Amino acid sequence: MSNEPEEQMDASSSDSEDDQMDEDDGNSNADDNGPKTYLPGQPLKEDEQLVCDQSAYVMLHQAQTGAPCLSFDIVTDNLGNDRDQFPMTAYMVAGTQASSAHLNSLLVIKMSNLHPISKGEEDEESESDDDEDEEEDEEKKPHMTFAFIKHQGCVNRIRSTNFKNSTLAASWSELGRVDIWNITQQLQAVDEPALLERYNLDTVTNPVKPLFSFSGHQQEGFGIDWCPTEPGVLATGDCRRDIHIWKPNQAGTWDVDQRPLVGHTSSIEDIQWSPNEWNVLATCSVDKTIRIWDTRAAPQKACMLTCENAHQSDVNVISWNAKEPFIASGGDDGFIHIWDLRQFTTSTPVGTFKHHTAPVTSIEWHWTEPSVLASSGEDNQVALWDLAVERDDDEVIDEELKNLPPQLLFIHQGQSDIKELHWHKQIPGVIVTTAHTGFNIFKSISV
Repeated sequence: MSNEPEEQMDASSSDSEDDQMDEDDGNSNADDNGPKTYLPGQPLKEDEQLVCDQSAYVMLHQAQTGAPCLSFDIVTDNLGNDRDQFPMTAYMVAGTQASSAHLNSLLVIKMSNLHPISKGEEDEESESDDDEDEEEDEEKKPHMTFAFIKHQGCVNRIRSTNFKNSTLAASWSELGRVDIWNITQQLQAVDEPALLERYNLDTVTNPVKPLFSFSGHQQEGFGIDWCPTEPGVLATGDCRRDIHIWKPNQAGTWDVDQRPLVGHTSSIEDIQWSPNEWNVLATCSVDKTIRIWDTRAAPQKACMLTCENAHQSDVNVISWNAKEPFIASGGDDGFIHIWDLRQFTTSTPVGTFKHHTAPVTSIEWHWTEPSVLASSGEDNQVALWDLAVERDDDEVIDEELKNLPPQLLFIHQGQSDIKELHWHKQIPGVIVTTAHTGFNIFKSISV
């Protein structure tokens, strides 16, 4: 990874075999010699290559960070909500998974100067000077600035929150420890080159230390989530099966209940607090169950509801709908299930979608559109869904597309081993994804 404080983001282009490829499922074929819709899994002929259909995107950028960051979170900023003006800016915190444990870091990242895909005039209509074109292209290049925090061990998962006028990040380490960091200084530094230079010099001799650390888990873990309705409250789950609840105290640290919640019989894969109730959270596990907990009860009695055999194998990820009583889940079996909490214990999903051909690695509901969902999988796909869509019996559908679920809006490709995705809560329709090959930030024409 470069030690330079500012990195140029790699803007995507459409002339590479490894570029993003996507199609709205309604975009159908040209003639045999023209562009065709590509569906994941189809074999390519020797003379065929995948080319990104940039007309399907409003914005599309790539970014590299050196060591892969396989978990990240989008930081809520003070630039306003419902932003739709370009160029755009986004802040994130991410954790690396470097080959050597002692080389890992948290990265506080600012992505800026994010312009939309150009829909400009054709080349033959442009008579501007080449130098002017190059100058304009330079002005539209996206930028990435980041501040480092040294981290012990690979970062399994990281989540951020705003608490008492500060921005905090909680990180799960492969060494079995959970740390809480105040990243307010780093967010200020990525905004000001002089501050960033001073920060980088200071951290050489005075490394940043966590606000609080907890080593009470018996194994490493992945499950972690901040409560959205009770500031500063955190839940963490490990690969042993234990879930601990953290609460902030008057001393400026956290009290962690040493008594784990009792219920799961195997590794906790994901945790999601209810978006509406401060005392309720959901968890999923390798034991194939999804459980709903009331943290007011004693740990051995806290499990209120259990969905048995929610998937055919490990349940990897869950997402709690912000507006409707639904939880979405994704498993090793490649299925996406939609669960209605009002009939949760029947273990019968109200919706099931099988498009991913490998384990589902991330899933998240849109924050304001309760029927819209995004998912990613080890099949190197990001899929956007609108569960409110139904197929019209009279609709003429291309033969190659008829087997796709009508709810599937959009497929985004081009990354290898996609691990996590998040909708940007303040920029409608924008998604950030991370994979072994780096970050993508994009907005499709579909959402």
